[in-house]
Amino acid sequence: MPLQICILETDVLRPELIDQFDSYGRMFERLFAQQPIPAQFKVYNVLEGNYPPDTERYDAYLVTGSKADSFGPDEWIQTLKTYLQDRFKRGDKLLGVCFGHQLLALALGGHTERAVKGWGVGIHRYDLPNKAQWMSPDLEDLTLLISHQDQVTRLPDNATLLASSEFCPIASYCIGDQVLCFQGHPEFVHDYSKALLNARQEHIGEAVYTKAMDSLSQEHQGQTVAEWMMRFVAQGRSGLEQAS
Repeated sequence: MPLQICILETDVLRPELIDQFDSYGRMFERLFAQQPIPAQFKVYNVLEGNYPPDTERYDAYLVTGSKADSFGPDEWIQTLKTYLQDRFKRGDKLLGVCFGHQLLALALGGHTERAVKGWGVGIHRYDLPNKAQWMSPDLEDLTLLISHQDQVTRLPDNATLLASSEFCPIASYCIGDQVLCFQGHPEFVHDYSKALLNARQEHIGEAVYTKAMDSLSQEHQGQTVAEWMMRFVAQGRSGLEQAS
C-alpha cells in the first residue's frame, strides 16, 4: 500500500511566476512521484486556513517552504505551530523544508532567527556529520538548491544534526524516527531557482545574485533527499523501506 503523505502548503507562488511553474505542493508531488517508494498525496494550503479533517490519517505531514518568517506573529503561523506540536504529541511523523524546517525547530523547542550572514541562494554544499540507515543512497556530502534569509540557530532537544556548513551550521536534523527537516529545497528545479533569483535580484544584491546564478551550472541532489525522506517515513512498514 502506498505511503499517504499530507502536504501542508505554506505559500503561493509570486504572481509573475504562477503561469510558468507548479504550486509548491505540486512540486513535492512531482518530486516524490519519481522515488522508488510509492506514495499518494493530499495538499492543504494552511496559509488559506485549510487543514485535513481529524478523520483523515497520514503516514507523514510535510510542511513546505514559504516567504514568511517562521518566527513571525501572523495568526496562520501560530495556528500551524500549535497544530504541529499537537501532531508531534500524537506521535505522527513530520517533515519540514526551509520554512517548515525552521517552524518545526521552533515548535519543538529550538530557535530560529534572521541569518547574520544574509541571504542563502543558489546551490549550496553541506557536510554530513551523522548518517542513518534510511540515508540511502549514501552520499559523502550534499548539494541542494536554497533560498532563505532565516536559519535555525539552536536545535530542539534530542535532535541529531544531519547536514551542516559554515554558512548554515544547522541545515538538516532529525528527532528519532519522527521528525526530519532540511533547510534546502529538494523540490526546486534550476529554472524555478533562476526565475526566483531574477525576481529578487535587487533585494538580495548584485554580488549575491551573480554568485548564486553562477552556482546553477552545477547539479543538486534533491532527488536523493526526496528518497531519504520517503525511506524515513517508510521505516517500520514491511517491504516499503526496502523498495528499490
